Amino acid sequence: MKKLFKLLGLLLLALIIVGGIYFVNNEALPEGKKGIEADGLAIKMFNAINHEAFENTETLKWSFRDKHFYTWNKRENIVHISWDEYKVTLHTKYPEKSNVYIDGKLSNKKEFIKQAEGYFNNDSFWLIAPYKIFDKGTERTVVKHNGKDALLVTYASGGTTPGDSYLWILDDNYFPVAYKMWTKIIPIGGVSATWSDWKITKTGIKLPTKHKLSLFGLQIDMGNVQAFNDKADELANNILKAVKHNAYKTTRYLEWSFAEKRSYKWDKEKHIVDVSWDSIRVHLYPQDKNLSTVFFNNQLQTKNYKKFIRKAWNFFNNDSFWLVAPHKLFDDGVVRSLEKIKDKEFLKVTYTKGGTTPGDAYIWLLDTNYVPKSYKMYLANKKMNGTPATWQDWIVTESGTLLPTSHVFKNGKKLSMGTVKGYN
Repeated sequence: MKKLFKLLGLLLLALIIVGGIYFVNNEALPEGKKGIEADGLAIKMFNAINHEAFENTETLKWSFRDKHFYTWNKRENIVHISWDEYKVTLHTKYPEKSNVYIDGKLSNKKEFIKQAEGYFNNDSFWLIAPYKIFDKGTERTVVKHNGKDALLVTYASGGTTPGDSYLWILDDNYFPVAYKMWTKIIPIGGVSATWSDWKITKTGIKLPTKHKLSLFGLQIDMGNVQAFNDKADELANNILKAVKHNAYKTTRYLEWSFAEKRSYKWDKEKHIVDVSWDSIRVHLYPQDKNLSTVFFNNQLQTKNYKKFIRKAWNFFNNDSFWLVAPHKLFDDGVVRSLEKIKDKEFLKVTYTKGGTTPGDAYIWLLDTNYVPKSYKMYLANKKMNGTPATWQDWIVTESGTLLPTSHVFKNGKKLSMGTVKGYN
């Protein structure tokens, strides 16, 4: 009897503790304004997280608390999920097509498909929830949180637990740093979780690597988070082969001109460029501009020359791009994705850093041998939005690489690259 009373006492104590935690931490679902203002805040959040890059991402890979492991091919709507001795190849659009494997052998135990669906709905949410704020069945509300606008997103339908709500806390750039949750699975309203340990992936999107919950200090580890575009990379590699990129890599010197205005001789090995225009010549060190020198009429200048170095650097970034852009598809900071236009897929290349205008994007149109015929330009300054220009009159240089000698714009204006040379 004493043991029974002791057990009852422990249970009562546990209930008191749990009840105390509930009453201290439980928050009511906040209220705010729906409509244009809420959608406007959501769009700012979308822009901050680079939602377009997410839409173009082909494959995501991660794990959840080192228990569930995922490879998700977004374009094909197929997820490979594994846990313990089970693996499910889940067709998210048509679950009936899914397959179950136990210890590597195909199984007819279809009940694991439903279990895999539940895992995927929960675990993928902790990876990509910021990209789901405009999903079908969502409602958005602007709520004041600590004197600032926050975005409340309610999932009225879809997923595993429709009716759940999440209050997104945003920084000054509208980037999500945390959210508060009102969900069926957690009985306490307003439990918060961080969205702060982000990783920049190969596709240009940011994904969280872990979350910390306010409840008991729990942590959710997302494992080795990855995002990649295999098909886009395959297409980019075909372009490199077509333009003889291996020969380009070993080419030491490139010479060309730009619109008969500027002339260049580039020592690629040392990355030093002679840039000439009018009576000015700049011996440019792009990676350390302080080493650069300026000449007027071949006379070395010692005063007021920095503005000419900056000018030469800007000229070189722009004018070299028109010569060697197809060879720069795998440069650091370049994101490759597939863009569908009229049911055909094209290579889209976005420069996230470097150069003069990071954020510029180009969609390449190719011939049957993967040699670029033209591209459409989408510049960060919005001055060009789909403006086309040809890449034509290609030559094989002395060093064996392929380079264009001219371009033509939509209005018929021709841009000449002069006498293009590549040699060692």
